[in-house]
Amino acid sequence: MLRVVLFCALALIELNGANSKRAIRTFPEGFQFGASTAAYQIEGGWNEDGKGLSIWDVTTHMEPSPILDGSNGDIAANSYHLYKRDVEIMKEMGLNFYRFSISWPRILPTGFSNKINQAGLDYYNNLINEMLENGITPFLTIYHSDLPNDLQKLGGWTNPIIVDYFIDYAKVLFDLFGDRIKFWITINEPKQICYEGYGFVDKAPLLNMTGIGEYLCAKNILLAHARAYRLYDEQYRSKQNGVIGISISCSWYEPATDSVEDQQAALDARRFDWGQYGHPIFSKEGGFPIELKRNVDTKSAKQGFARSRLPKLSESEVEFIKGTSDFFGLNTYTTKLAYRNASLEGMYAVPSYRDDMGAILVKDDSWPQGASSWLQEVPWGITKVLREINELYGNPRVYITENGWSTTGGLLDDDRIRYLRNYLDAILDAIDEGCNVKGYTVWSLIDNFEWLNGYSEKFGIYEVDFSSPNRTRTPRKSAFVYKEIIRTKALDFDYEPEEFKDGIN
Repeated sequence: MLRVVLFCALALIELNGANSKRAIRTFPEGFQFGASTAAYQIEGGWNEDGKGLSIWDVTTHMEPSPILDGSNGDIAANSYHLYKRDVEIMKEMGLNFYRFSISWPRILPTGFSNKINQAGLDYYNNLINEMLENGITPFLTIYHSDLPNDLQKLGGWTNPIIVDYFIDYAKVLFDLFGDRIKFWITINEPKQICYEGYGFVDKAPLLNMTGIGEYLCAKNILLAHARAYRLYDEQYRSKQNGVIGISISCSWYEPATDSVEDQQAALDARRFDWGQYGHPIFSKEGGFPIELKRNVDTKSAKQGFARSRLPKLSESEVEFIKGTSDFFGLNTYTTKLAYRNASLEGMYAVPSYRDDMGAILVKDDSWPQGASSWLQEVPWGITKVLREINELYGNPRVYITENGWSTTGGLLDDDRIRYLRNYLDAILDAIDEGCNVKGYTVWSLIDNFEWLNGYSEKFGIYEVDFSSPNRTRTPRKSAFVYKEIIRTKALDFDYEPEEFKDGIN
C-alpha cells in the first residue's frame, strides 16, 4: 500500500502547512463567490399556505422515523418566514450570488401544472426581489430532491412520464421567474437522487431497488434535464438571456495501489459515480460511459436477465442529451481510495449498483474527519476532479455549486476554516493548470436539515438555534473568514477575524 503511505505523508505536510506562513493567493478577475441551500432543508412551512406534500414530508413522518435524531423539516430554519433575515446575511457576507431551490410542491401542490399555488409564487417572488434589491444574484435550482408525493405514487423518477411533468414544472418557473433569474440549474445531484433514493435507502423515497431502480431513474433524469435545457434554449434564452446547467456530485476515487486492478477499480468508480451523468451531457461522443455499460451488461447476462439492467439510450436520445449544459455545476466534498480483490465476492447484494461497480471504497484514517461519516478532508481530490473534467469534457466552464464541512456545532469552527482554505487553495491549483472554474459556492449559508441525519450535522457558516422559536442565526468564525475572502478576492491563511481574536465575541 505504498500509495496510501505516500498520500498520508503528503496530507500531513499539507495540513500542517495550514498553520504556517503561506503566500497570499488571489482569485482570477471576475471569480464569483456564493453560498447554497435547498428548499426542504431550510424553509419549513411544510403544510402552510396550500403547499402539497413532498416525498420528504412523507419520509420524515414515517413511524418509526428513519431520521437519525427523529427530527423533520416541518419548521427547519423557518426560512419561509425568515427569508429577509437570510438575505440580510447574504448582504453581510458580501455574497456575489445565492444558490437556492424551488420546492416543487410549494408551487404545484400536486406536482401537476394545472394549479399554481399563489402563496408559493408570492414567497419566491419576494425572496428573489429581496435578493436583487440587495445586490445578490439569484442562482435557482429547479429540483433539489423534494418530489411531490403524488408523482411518487406514480413511480416518481422510475416512470418515464415524469419527464413530461418535469418539463411542465420547468416551464412554469421559466414563465414566472425567468425575467429575473439568469442562472438556472435543472437538477441537483442525480446520483444521490437515483442511487440513494431509488437504489438504496439513504434518501427519500427509500425504495431500495438497487441494481435496477437507480438505472431507470438515471435515464429519466438525463432526458428531463435535456428537455428542460432544450426548452429554455429554444423558447426563453433569447428573451431572458440566462444560462442553464446541471449540478453533478463528483467525489474523487484514487487507486489504493499502483496495481492494474486498483487503477481499474478507481476508474470504474468515477464512471459509475459521476460519469454516468456527466458523460452523456458533456462528452463529445455522448451516451453512458463504456465502463458503466460493460459492467452492467456483462453482469446482467451472467445473472440471467433477459436484457441489461441499464436502459439503452437510443441514438436519437444520445444526440438529444449531448451538449445540454452551459456549464458544469460541480458538487464536491471528499475523496475515497478504491481497490479490487477477491474479497469483493459476496460483499454486495446481487444485483446491485455497488456489485456492478466492482470497487471497494475506503477512507484513509489519517485524513481529517468531519461530523458526517462520509466526509474526510482531502484537498488534492478536488484538483484531480477538476483536472479530469477538463480532460474528459473539453474544459467546460465550471461553477462549484457545493463544497463544505460538517461539525457538531459551536461558533469556533477552525476545522471548517482549514477545510475551506485548503480546498480553495486546491481549486486555485487547478485554475493555474488551466481549469475553467468561474465560481465557488459554500455549503451551506445556514445550518439545515441534513436528510437522514437530521440536525446532528452542522454545515452552516451561520449557526441556527433550532431550540429557539426565532431560529436565531449567528455567524461562526468561518463566516468572518469567508467574508474576508470574498471582500479581498484573495486567500490569506494567516487572516484572523478581529471578532474571534480573544475567543468568542
